[in-house]
Amino acid sequence: GQIVYSIAEETERGASVGNIAKDLGIDAATLSARKFRMITGSSKQYFNINASTGALSVNEPIDREQLCELKSICLLNYELVLENPLELYRMEFKVLDINDNSPSFPLSEYHINVPEFLSPGARFTLPNAQDLDEGANSVQNYTLSPDEHFYLEMQIRGDGSKYPELVLKKALDREQQATHRLVLTAKDGGNPPKSGDVPVIVTVLDTNDNAPEFEHSVYRASILENSPSGTLVVQVHATDLDEGPNGDVRYSFSNTTSADLQRMFSIHPHTGEVTVSGVLAVQRPLLEMLIEARDNGAFGMSSTAKLLVEITDVNNHGPEITITSLSSPIPEDAVPGTVIALLSILDKDPGENGKVTCQISENLPFQLKPSLQNYYSLVTSELLDRELISEYNITITATDLGSPPLTTQKTVWVQISDVNDNPPVFSADAFNVFVEENNPLGAFLYQVSASDLDIGENGRVSYTLRNSTVAGSALTSFLSMNLANGSIYAKCAFDFEQLRSFHFQVEAKDNGSPALSAATTVNVYISDQNDNAPAILYPTSQNGSVAVEVVPRLADEDYLVTKVVADDEDNAQNAWLSYHLTHSSDSTLFQLSPHTGELRTTRSMRSTDFLKHKVVVVVRDHGDPPLSSTVTVGILLADTLPQALPDFDDSGEPPPLLNATNIYLIASLACVSFIFAAFIFFLAIIRL
Repeated sequence: GQIVYSIAEETERGASVGNIAKDLGIDAATLSARKFRMITGSSKQYFNINASTGALSVNEPIDREQLCELKSICLLNYELVLENPLELYRMEFKVLDINDNSPSFPLSEYHINVPEFLSPGARFTLPNAQDLDEGANSVQNYTLSPDEHFYLEMQIRGDGSKYPELVLKKALDREQQATHRLVLTAKDGGNPPKSGDVPVIVTVLDTNDNAPEFEHSVYRASILENSPSGTLVVQVHATDLDEGPNGDVRYSFSNTTSADLQRMFSIHPHTGEVTVSGVLAVQRPLLEMLIEARDNGAFGMSSTAKLLVEITDVNNHGPEITITSLSSPIPEDAVPGTVIALLSILDKDPGENGKVTCQISENLPFQLKPSLQNYYSLVTSELLDRELISEYNITITATDLGSPPLTTQKTVWVQISDVNDNPPVFSADAFNVFVEENNPLGAFLYQVSASDLDIGENGRVSYTLRNSTVAGSALTSFLSMNLANGSIYAKCAFDFEQLRSFHFQVEAKDNGSPALSAATTVNVYISDQNDNAPAILYPTSQNGSVAVEVVPRLADEDYLVTKVVADDEDNAQNAWLSYHLTHSSDSTLFQLSPHTGELRTTRSMRSTDFLKHKVVVVVRDHGDPPLSSTVTVGILLADTLPQALPDFDDSGEPPPLLNATNIYLIASLACVSFIFAAFIFFLAIIRL
């Protein structure tokens, strides 16, 4: 079986707990004989059994907190073993708590730092006291020493446990009282109750409740615009009543100060010196900046002062010329006053240094006119002529009124676009073309040329033949023309003897709108070729007969027998004729004048002269190569004109002895005579 006993901790040694023999119903006299013994897992033997009476007493006082620590129920388990017969009994001792421990705090002193800026109602967790007793003997409540700034409140956690909190009742002021010493007391529920306390030292942290104060709310300084980097502008100073980091002041530009100004100036964070750190490229003479002084407190406080820096202008900016609008090219027929460009001229310097005068060269057909503020219009002042000047480089000069003045120049390139205001112009008022007759078909005759000062389509010239007639026929039956380059070609072969010259007009027209044109005259002169032999007009022969002239038998020397008359349809030297006597039956009797064609006797007639004579006259021109004609003249020596003219095919004069015919006759006669003599000789031999 099992038996349970309850015993208070710290019960004195020897105190009776119970009678085990009586409680278990065992004969106490047999305990010793049955060799009883108590078995426990504890290292100490807290109980003892009297072997003769079975009385159970305390062998050693029990410290519940040491034995069970913080357990809510503290039990000691024992086993009682008896032999003869063997029996086993379980014994359970419930150790009851007594209020033998006072509450205690883990630390001997607690420190709490409270910022002075906190408002009433702020809470701070206080430490829990520890009490080794349990139940009502454990810590039941806390108390706080009286203080006008703090009071104590108990809070309950989610698990039901309680803990103390320090609550701020009145605002703190470090400058009046920097430290508050409190006592926290923990009490248990014992009877009598026990308590424990611990000092709580509240240190009032210096809150940054005093902002730095500048000596002046507005600082003024003046500096030249071209001041180099590092130039001191001004030194600002601010004080802070706080101490430590809360009283250490650092200087900087406020966030409201533009980034451009912060690049131009810098401020030393500790000394408050404001210096130039960049180029003072500003457009206004007075710069406004806000300087912030901030302490180093955890919750830094700050104040600002205004810094006004007057920039004394230096004429260090030249005028800036910007072309905001440009019309180029412009037509050459633009009327005066036409706007070409709109210019913006700006000088970043203020005052007189920023006032600008603007001009261009006087020898240009343009002028500048003021428009809106800082704007100028570039307009035409005269009529333009692209053919004279096709483009202009207009140099615009802008000068400010500073001392010394600064000047800026900008060149505007303006092109002049073409207008069809120039007709084509031929290279000559008239063209003379010389062409030889008998030219081949399609032969190139001439190329007229006209120029047009315009460009592009306005200057592209085409050529046409104006309608006209030549020798009763249309001009186009004689000539053709290349419209693009003005080349003239022959469509037929010219004949000098039929057409020696003619003229026509060529029109040149440009491709503008409207088109402009011009005309010129082309004179065509056909030059002669030696294509006609001289024509003998006198003496004439009919039906191939010889022309006969009768000369008195007693004609004297230099008697005019006849005059050969000839004509040549060619011209110039091709028609220059000369006369030559190529054959005469008596070369001593007649002579021929080479220029006049007169045939005369060279001596007086003799009775021995033949009655018939025949001469051959050649008429030759001076062409290259020369052409000629011949005429045969029969001359009859008679005092009167016979009724019938003799035949002049045989002239009657002795033939030449050794002409070809006589040679043939003599050879034939010799051959026949030789054959005949040979035949006679042959007959004679046969007879003999």
